[in-house]
Amino acid sequence: MASSQLAEGLQLLKQPDFLKLFLAYLISYSGTAMAPIAMAFGVLELTGSTRDSAFVLAAPITAQIFIILLGGALADRTSRQRILVGSDLVAMGSQFVMAALFLSGYATVPLLALFMLINGCAAAFNVPAATGFIPQMVDVKDLQSANALFGLARNSAITLGAAIAGVLVANFGAGITLLIDAISFGFSGLLIASLRPRQQTFPKHASIIEDIRLGWSEFISHTWLWTIVLQFSLVVAGFEAVVVLIGPAVAKAHMDGAADWGLISAGFGVGTLIGGLIAMRISVKRPMFFASFLVFFFALIPLALSVPLPVSMIISIAIVHGCAGSIFGVLWYTTMHKLIAPEMLSRVSAFDHLGSIVLAPLGIVIAGFLYEIIGARETLFVIVATIVIPTICVLGVRDVRTLSTEEVDRRHRARTATSG
Repeated sequence: MASSQLAEGLQLLKQPDFLKLFLAYLISYSGTAMAPIAMAFGVLELTGSTRDSAFVLAAPITAQIFIILLGGALADRTSRQRILVGSDLVAMGSQFVMAALFLSGYATVPLLALFMLINGCAAAFNVPAATGFIPQMVDVKDLQSANALFGLARNSAITLGAAIAGVLVANFGAGITLLIDAISFGFSGLLIASLRPRQQTFPKHASIIEDIRLGWSEFISHTWLWTIVLQFSLVVAGFEAVVVLIGPAVAKAHMDGAADWGLISAGFGVGTLIGGLIAMRISVKRPMFFASFLVFFFALIPLALSVPLPVSMIISIAIVHGCAGSIFGVLWYTTMHKLIAPEMLSRVSAFDHLGSIVLAPLGIVIAGFLYEIIGARETLFVIVATIVIPTICVLGVRDVRTLSTEEVDRRHRARTATSG
């Protein structure tokens, strides 16, 4: 895109409904980023056990793995808007209860794990509904700009939310932080409830099981889609291990601990903002090939930590990683929005999300064992391999290499004409 198209993309924020959805993303993702930090420090303060903290923090992703396919099917056959509002309200309620447990002194690990599990259930319904909801809010020509802006909201919120959570937990404790988090979900739900989206396209009447089966059939019918999701099942497993375990361990052993790791994380956040702005004006001939190539940059942080390089250099690398990841996300979601039938979009998104996160808990556990057995550097080299090897393989897939922007637009026009 030219710079004039960047300005046109930013004009979307002048549309009242789009601005409301943008703000809802900004608010809810800020809250989402606050909860794990509040919970991690809250549990450590409660029991002093990292094992207990891991148990509580693993609960929401476990819930997503088990029920996200149901969430995707329901989002396609019912109102996505209502599901988004309902999931925000459920998350608000569970955060209020956890805040009350901490503030009253009645918090226990099983109770906290239970309500984090409920949070994960809310996310399992929210994620596929949100992906399918975006085309109901913007024209096809604005999809890339819209995805870039929503990515900016999401990534800046995650960076800002994590920073705010750190300050709040340090000064007021986990209870107050979770209370503010709960309020943020309430505001997000009110904003989404006030929107006026386009009419949703519903699939033909079928059972939930049949809906999920049809979603799977649609998912595997796009070779570029399922091969990249398969790639990301390994990439995410490896990189999550760096983010939550190996990176902080290296920072503690060779840097200034949490302070330096916070700066590195902030660098990633800055990179996502830069990448979002670039993604609004970028135009590539083969979007999935280009996006997949960007994944090689994900290997730079574990390589830098294996030395480790000076903190300033790792921060610079984190900015590059964040930029690459943000551009990948915009190209990925824009291609999905154009090539997947609207009545299938939430179900396909559910398979996408499930495939991407399903190995993450296992990756973290394996990395923890490897760290103890063979050391940080060798573990980081293994993680680099889990990023680089699948990426090389996916670049060899014909559908990934050859899918062009023109072909994407042609298929979208043909599908739209047929459905019309």
